[in-house]
Amino acid sequence: MKLLRKILFPFAILYGFITSIRNFLFDKGIFASYSFDLPVIVVGNLSVGGTGKTPQIEYLIRLLSERYAIATLSRGYKRKSKGFVLANANATAENLGDEPYQFYQKFPSIQVAVDADRKNGIEQLLTQVKKPQVILLDDAFQHRKVKAGFYILLTAYDDLFVEDYILPTGNLRESRSGAQRADIIVVTKCPETLSETEQSQIKERIKSYSDAPVYFSTIAFDENVQSSIASVPVTTIQQTACVLLAGIAKPASFFNYLTNSASICLTYPDHHHFTESDILHIQQQAGEKKIVTTEKDYVRLKDSILKEQLYYLPIRTSLLRDSDSLNTQLINYCASLA
Repeated sequence: MKLLRKILFPFAILYGFITSIRNFLFDKGIFASYSFDLPVIVVGNLSVGGTGKTPQIEYLIRLLSERYAIATLSRGYKRKSKGFVLANANATAENLGDEPYQFYQKFPSIQVAVDADRKNGIEQLLTQVKKPQVILLDDAFQHRKVKAGFYILLTAYDDLFVEDYILPTGNLRESRSGAQRADIIVVTKCPETLSETEQSQIKERIKSYSDAPVYFSTIAFDENVQSSIASVPVTTIQQTACVLLAGIAKPASFFNYLTNSASICLTYPDHHHFTESDILHIQQQAGEKKIVTTEKDYVRLKDSILKEQLYYLPIRTSLLRDSDSLNTQLINYCASLA
C-alpha cells in the first residue's frame, strides 16, 4: 500500500493543485460563500476520517445546549435518503446516517438535520417553527459554500496533519495551508499522560501553518458498557470472553481498552451497513457471549436480532488542560451573534 501511494504521488500534486485553485477562488470571492446572521460553528479536519469529530460535536452540544437552541447539520454519509431531512420520531440510521442518528438518540432536546448541501440545510432549518439559535456543522471544513463564523480543526495525535500529504499519497483532503482557516485547532486522541513539553513541541510544528490557539484532548471511555436495558462494568468485559465489534475509521483504542486473551475482535469498514449475512456471522461468532461495539455501530445494530446481547461503550472528549479558555472562546462567539 505504501509503495502504491508513492507511485500515485503525481496525482497528489494534481489534486493539491485543484484544491488550491478552488480555495483561492473562494478566498477571492469568485466562488460565492454564504454567511448567516446566527452562530455557525464548523467541526472538521484536513484529513480523511478518524479525528474524533462526533465526540467533539457532542462536547459542543453539552456546552451550549443549556444556553441556546442547538441544531446539528451533517452530510449524512452513506444514508439512503436524499436532500434535506430533519430527524423525527420515524428517524433511523438508514435515513439519517449513523452519526446524526446517534446525536438524535442522545440529545432529544436539539434539532438534528442532514443535507449534503449545507447552505440549503441551514436555510431549511431557519424555516422551521422552532428555529435554532446555534448551528453546528459536522465535517464541513471543506464546505466553502457556507462561510461559518467559527472553525474548529481537528487533527489526531498519532496522525498530525503537519506530517501528512495530500491524497492519494497521504490522507489530506487539501494542503496543510488550509489550517489557516481555523479559529482553534484541537489535537485529539492524545495520551492522558501527554507532557507539557511534547504539547509545546506540537504547537511549534502547527505554528508553521496556523496561528490559531491549539488545545489537546483525549478520548475518555466510560466505566460501564450500556445496552437498552442494562449496564455492565468495563472491568467485567475486560475479564470475560466477549465479541468486540467496530466499524469505525480507527478502532485500535476501542479494542485496546476492552480486549483480553479470550476476546473475539471483528472489524468492519467505517460507516459499514451491516447486511443480514454480517449479522448472522456476528451471531455465530458470539453464541451466548456479550457483543460490545462502538456507539456509532450500536445505532445501526440495536434493532437487529443481536439486540438482546448487544452493548456499546460510551465515550467523551476530554481536554487535557485549558478547557475553561476553549469554552469561554466558544461561549463568547455565540453570545456575540445570538
